[in-house]
Amino acid sequence: MSEGQKEFEKWAEDVIFGRARGFRAFLMRIFLRGLSWLFRGLVALRLKLFKKGFKEQAHLGTMVISIGNITMGGTGKTPVVELFAKTLRDRGRKVAILSRGYKSKDLDKPQEWLSQHDGERIPDEEMPKVVSAGTGLDLEVQYAGDEPYMLAKNLDEVSVIVDKDRIKGGRFAINELDSDILLLDDGMQFLKLAHSIDVVLVDSNSPFGTGAMIPRGTLREPPSSLCRADYIFITKCYNPGNTKLIKKIRKHNKVAEIIECTHGPVHLENVFTGDIVPLSFLDGKFVAAISGIAVPASFEEKLTDLGANVLFHRTFSDHYNFTQEDIDSFMRRCMSRDAEIIVTTEKDAVRFHRPTELDVEVYFLRIEVDILSGEDVWDRLVDRTCDQKPPVDPLLLHEKMG
Repeated sequence: MSEGQKEFEKWAEDVIFGRARGFRAFLMRIFLRGLSWLFRGLVALRLKLFKKGFKEQAHLGTMVISIGNITMGGTGKTPVVELFAKTLRDRGRKVAILSRGYKSKDLDKPQEWLSQHDGERIPDEEMPKVVSAGTGLDLEVQYAGDEPYMLAKNLDEVSVIVDKDRIKGGRFAINELDSDILLLDDGMQFLKLAHSIDVVLVDSNSPFGTGAMIPRGTLREPPSSLCRADYIFITKCYNPGNTKLIKKIRKHNKVAEIIECTHGPVHLENVFTGDIVPLSFLDGKFVAAISGIAVPASFEEKLTDLGANVLFHRTFSDHYNFTQEDIDSFMRRCMSRDAEIIVTTEKDAVRFHRPTELDVEVYFLRIEVDILSGEDVWDRLVDRTCDQKPPVDPLLLHEKMG
């Protein structure tokens, strides 16, 4: 990607999130608003086609838990997926995470895999990308995608499969890896695969994104689509008791069980050595921040809350692939500003090149989910998932959308 393309992508993202100012940004928002109405109509048509049965769904004969949202990024989905995978694994289930691998590169040729059934090589057209079969990383980050790579790195005994066709990925996980629970990462809009349970995340700070549909805003679906949720996680809460937000959610879904949770920092980890230091390490430090995430302001706010003096924050578009020059240029700036440490996000850390001159130590902030209210709901959800194998119900989606 050229420098001009990178700058345009970042500017377009700033337009959508309302960070860009000026007449040019104003005109772009008017243009995108018109496209948003077209997109809304297409979304409504697609949902209706699935509801009426004109579009078919695949049923793979095992439990599929969809974890997704109605907005474009920023809800803290990956830590929630990790929490699900760890909990179900520890309860003895064989978990596979199915991801589309957003912005991942295609392999030059598919991985070779000998079928456990007949010892024959799996045909290329049936082979997804296996980031991990539960026994370590099998792909580099550029081919896996940052979030699948991060999940595979953190989760032993959990398979991570990447393919745009997650039906193919699911079949592979069941047939070749003996998976008995599939976690459909970012799965709310992937309706080609029937969902046993729909978990929908709502960011407490920006529950309905910018309020407009893509491409003007960040809504993938209108708020009314919350009606399809079985469970709703209100994420990034500071405290339990989000009564106003819950009241808004109840306008669209009166029966889904609700869990309030926070995405709390746990520790800092050195990107290159793996050394772990406590959060108190940030207190009073002059920090340079760098990130390529949907809502960079929330990351900077966390650093400030932990006592860091943030000298500057270099932001890129979400899932941005850093170049060596990006990192070296950033390091030079850190040196000129006398930054004591560099801090990035865990998702960005997997894409972070080692600087040519490592003059300032680089850490990422480890974030984990902590449930603030609804522990009983969480326990029932885990019990329901682990102790039952519900029959495949072809009318499941129709009933929830009806």
